[in-house]
Amino acid sequence: MSKTVLQFILLGFILVLAQVIVFNHICLFNVAVPLVFIYLLVRLPITLSVNWMLTIGFFLGLIVDIFSDTYGMNTLACTIEAMMHKPILRLYVPREEDLTRPEPSMYSLGTATYLKYLLTLTLLYCSLIFLIEAFTFFNPVRLLLRIVFSTILSMALMIGIDSFMTPQSEKRL
Repeated sequence: MSKTVLQFILLGFILVLAQVIVFNHICLFNVAVPLVFIYLLVRLPITLSVNWMLTIGFFLGLIVDIFSDTYGMNTLACTIEAMMHKPILRLYVPREEDLTRPEPSMYSLGTATYLKYLLTLTLLYCSLIFLIEAFTFFNPVRLLLRIVFSTILSMALMIGIDSFMTPQSEKRL
């Protein structure tokens, strides 16, 4: 196995563990829930095939569902997010040659492009998971608040994680 594969396995293990032990029990102001385990899907290399993306997304969501008792909600949302990974990245980076590394990060895409990419994927995931959970538009204001504030909180945490994940040699002074 290559070093990159082992790093992604370790990252996935740590993120899932952190999500089910810590972040599932945090709900700020009864609306904002941090969903940091999706950082693994955000960080998957663009060179990965669609079959592998869908498989990783499915099993990542399934593992979180098993430990969170959410009955397939995360599995569905993660699989859809994995399917949308490449099209969303291509919205902001039209050519793969523009990437300095195959893994999307703040330093390979640039700050502005990466933040747009991260916002889009996080907003997509939060919208999916809360729409699946609510399965109704009975209280649209609360649903919108949960989506917006969970997106902001999750994105802030993922930016922090991204700063730790980037090797020192790539960081700019």
